Amino acid sequence: MFQRMLLGWVLLLLFSCSKKAELPTDRKPNVIILLADQWRAQATAYAGDPNVKTPNIDRLASQSINFRNAVSGMPVCCPFRASLMTGQRPLTHGVFMNDVQLDTNAVSLGKVFAAAGYRTGYIGKWHLDGHGRLQFIPPGERRQGFQYWKGNECTHNYNESVYYDNADSSRLIWEGYDAFAQTEDAIGYLTQNAEKEDPFLLVLSWGTPHAPYHTAPEAYRSQYDSAAMVLRPNVPDQMAGRVKKDLSGYYAHATALDDMVGKIRNSLTQNQLDENTIILLTADHGDLLGSQGAYKKQQPYEESIRVPMLYYVPSDLGGKPGPRNALMNSEDIMPSLLGLCNIPVPETVEGMDFSKDILGLEAIQDTLALITCVQPFGQWNKPRHGAREYRGLRTLRYTYTRDLNGPWLLFDNETDPYQLNNLIGKPEFASLSGHLDELLSRQLQETNDAFLPGLEYIAQWGYPLDETGTVPYFH
Repeated sequence: MFQRMLLGWVLLLLFSCSKKAELPTDRKPNVIILLADQWRAQATAYAGDPNVKTPNIDRLASQSINFRNAVSGMPVCCPFRASLMTGQRPLTHGVFMNDVQLDTNAVSLGKVFAAAGYRTGYIGKWHLDGHGRLQFIPPGERRQGFQYWKGNECTHNYNESVYYDNADSSRLIWEGYDAFAQTEDAIGYLTQNAEKEDPFLLVLSWGTPHAPYHTAPEAYRSQYDSAAMVLRPNVPDQMAGRVKKDLSGYYAHATALDDMVGKIRNSLTQNQLDENTIILLTADHGDLLGSQGAYKKQQPYEESIRVPMLYYVPSDLGGKPGPRNALMNSEDIMPSLLGLCNIPVPETVEGMDFSKDILGLEAIQDTLALITCVQPFGQWNKPRHGAREYRGLRTLRYTYTRDLNGPWLLFDNETDPYQLNNLIGKPEFASLSGHLDELLSRQLQETNDAFLPGLEYIAQWGYPLDETGTVPYFH
């Protein structure tokens, strides 16, 4: 069965791929994707956060290509993950809500790498299956081309975390804090595959620093004093006590993951894989954590949409470390990794290949990124939170968004980095607002986005909703 599937993927690639990176080496490097859940770009020491301790990630950043303006174009879990897997925008792959299934016929990351001769592995949170958050995902099409599997759909119980071991349908529990056990399993995968001839793609998908914020091991929680937390200026005074407490737990999770990054890198060195392995460190979206008086994600503010985006490419593979200003978006990750590995990019992909920029061969002057909310739901829904559909642009300087009624938000992120001054409706900024609105209209036209009310897209895709506009899920 698997051989027939693999042959189908190969044929699909042969007949649908036309874009191939012209890079200086034919080597196919290993790839590790380190994916965190809800880690905002601002919450690392290298990005300037005065509270958090991330020495291993800081070191990685100093040796990596840092897309410091990277965004999660639809800043919520499943839409990002589907864009990562397909290189497509949410209205194309259809996963614009949580807890719905990515099309099992999608031309996806695992399938394309497998067809190119890679061994593929996935460890941790998946959240692309839509059949229940703790249910078994059988081998085959629902795993989207990943062969080695220690995964689970979704859980936020990080100390009694469910997973499934490859083809075994028995419900298992990671021992202790799941990020530690998942990382140890990843290290085992690296060790087992170190001397094999074929390269590998491994995704290590951690559930933290997503809430609940206070469940990291005590050794990490004890490193942070909530009273000493320095808040961002856009956190309202009346929320200060709660936010300081939650930040201390959030940072404890972050520092625990930082140690895991160090372990992964040590394992690469010990297994002599460090000179032929690309590392991508990123997150699916951020967390407002009190900024703008709100928590979690979906909203178009910096703390929600901005994510870490570090590409470590060894010097032997041509990596040119340093900051990049280009606005890499979620759908750009797949084609960029394929470009770095000399694998043709399928025609189904909508994202941009940044590999030549990563390798210092050609600067990418991508100065805007689309940000989207098709149908607000869950923690930011219409009935309880006054949420709204929106489309917007993040440029190098500005954030502009439009809701269904017209212009909504305009921030100058250079003079107002905490987005405290909405410029919409101010006569002196009318020309700027009009220019950005025109740019947005052009982007929507180019991407075939009619910007309809969310319920119209829900009807097109046939998703069930509860009274809050959320796809209901079960465990």
